Amino acid sequence: MKKSWLYYLFALLLCLAFFSLGRWQLSRAEWKQQRLDNVAAILKQKEPEPLSRLSKESKTDLSWTAGRGHFLTTPALLHDNQRLGDKVGVNVYRVFQPDKGKAILVNLGWLVVPGDRSMPVLEKISGSYQLTGLLIAPPSPGIAMGPAYQKTNEQYWLMTRMPLDELAADLKIPLASRVLRLNPELPMGYARDLDVLPNTLPPEKHKGYAVQWFGLCLATIVITLVLGFRQRKRLNQNSAASIK
Repeated sequence: MKKSWLYYLFALLLCLAFFSLGRWQLSRAEWKQQRLDNVAAILKQKEPEPLSRLSKESKTDLSWTAGRGHFLTTPALLHDNQRLGDKVGVNVYRVFQPDKGKAILVNLGWLVVPGDRSMPVLEKISGSYQLTGLLIAPPSPGIAMGPAYQKTNEQYWLMTRMPLDELAADLKIPLASRVLRLNPELPMGYARDLDVLPNTLPPEKHKGYAVQWFGLCLATIVITLVLGFRQRKRLNQNSAASIK
């Protein structure tokens, strides 16, 4: 009897684990779909939030912006291990100082990195620019392992993640808490788009995984009931045989 209870307890814990994983996948799908819907609405309206207001709190981490300023002569920040299709490269960030307000990191686009890991040659940017684009939270750091970036040389620093506070301290420049995804229509920078879910699963994939986890939960319940019924039937048969 004790083994039977342990068997049911194990099956219950397994079901709860599968069910929790399914719910987590559904919550991720819902969050990502809401994010995509928010971006679609923002890009449809394109009502700009002035760059001069970057020092103020925003109700959302997503908004369209516009403003004039200039790029500072600080090293470019190359965000490593970023995919575009089946190729791997870097996203190029530079510090942009609006005419009013805090400096901000601007994503100028993506460049491929060859197999020998030689970094691409970066174009020089100078003068005043009128920028437009999508304000967004900095890239998710994922699992923090090792230093966030290396001060490679005067031309660029190589980043594996983007801790804005650390970068601001090293650059000696106060930075806005969001970054700017540059408008792809502007004639500058490199290959880019306004995809807010790069290098990650779309909502449909999360829903598919949720169905799989719920299916495993249901299968565990069915198997547990079938095996339990068979065990009880066997015990009843053994009990009847012993009485005879």
